[in-house]
Amino acid sequence: MACNPEVLKEVPLFALLDDDELAVLAGQVELRNFKPRQRIYRMGDASERAFIMVSGSVEVTTIDEDNQVVMLDMPGHGEVFGFAAMLAHTVHHTNATAIDETECVELDLNDITVLLRKKPDAGLDLMSVMGRQFHSIEGLVRLRATRNPNDVIEEAETLGERIADLVASFGGSWTFIVTFAAVLAVYAAINVELGDKAWDPYPFILLNLFLSMLAAIQAPVIMMSQNRQDKKDRLRSELDFDVNRRAHTEIQGLAHRINMLHDKIDDVDELVRKSKDEQGGKQQS
Repeated sequence: MACNPEVLKEVPLFALLDDDELAVLAGQVELRNFKPRQRIYRMGDASERAFIMVSGSVEVTTIDEDNQVVMLDMPGHGEVFGFAAMLAHTVHHTNATAIDETECVELDLNDITVLLRKKPDAGLDLMSVMGRQFHSIEGLVRLRATRNPNDVIEEAETLGERIADLVASFGGSWTFIVTFAAVLAVYAAINVELGDKAWDPYPFILLNLFLSMLAAIQAPVIMMSQNRQDKKDRLRSELDFDVNRRAHTEIQGLAHRINMLHDKIDDVDELVRKSKDEQGGKQQS
């Protein structure tokens, strides 16, 4: 079915085209209708065409490394999907499925070629709009990507920070407590045994000096390690928030699908009931 140029005016990709250019393009593209749950294209299919949303609802998904369905986009009115794969002559890396009764503008490379031959200036307008869209997509990819917080922190870890972690780890263990208690006991016993010849007689003033120096050094080192642990916890919290947000979106998608299934079951139940009523009426007559 032919497309009205007024429909293309509402498409952001063609926002910079003038009326003549839109008329040329409208003469090439076609309107397509899709039923609910109808597959528009499948991952791995040849990408010969792209689609522009006119009405309805479409879900664009992919499969991640864990074989989980990930929803990438739900194009709104006037938004384009499948366009990059069409331009690159590659297979689709996503699945596109109509959620509701959907109408889309279908275009292929030949439609774009005819437009550029008749209106060469339209190419610059399209490239400007596409550049903005690619920047937006890059932002979504960066938002989607997550890393192990331990790997992120260890990449920027210095030698002093590693030593601080080791000191804090050893200083907070029973090994340190038992070893330190044994050293103090041996130190005190030797000085008591030596009596007047002891280098640090009771009340062990030199030992107190050493303990004060050790505490003065150990305290800031342990604080350094605690600060690093706070950074790790904060980074983990931020990543957990991103994961929870994506999980919330996917749960909403599942709930939407379940509601749609309930609606379809109710429709089928209503059709079955009407069919039984009609059969009962025929039998009575």
